[in-house]
Amino acid sequence: QVQLVESGGGLVQAGDSVRLSCTASGLTFRTSGMGWFRQAPGKEREFVATIDSSGRVKYYLDSVKGRFTISRDNAKNTVYLQMNSLKPEDTAIYYCAGRRNVAAAMIARGYDYWGQGTQVTVSS
Repeated sequence: QVQLVESGGGLVQAGDSVRLSCTASGLTFRTSGMGWFRQAPGKEREFVATIDSSGRVKYYLDSVKGRFTISRDNAKNTVYLQMNSLKPEDTAIYYCAGRRNVAAAMIARGYDYWGQGTQVTVSS
């Protein structure tokens, strides 16, 4: 059984930094593309960042480029999302996702597994 467990969310102020972690089990992590998505209240889930299995290929939502960094540690079966210069509009539940494919992917239907989500709230 595949499990993705996110951690690191919380309440922060605008301009602060937060690092989210997602640890996978039951998944061949080193051959899995991984992604982060988010869903704000009343909005659709949206893509935030993705990384391929090697860690060399990364894509980002335009509004987070230069502020967020996705990375992975295949030895720890963990993917990270470093979020800097946070803004109130970054407030959302952040979900980790994994796929049975080495490539990165920017669409939700490209993922096979999802975590339960972690709340990030940015106050102004």
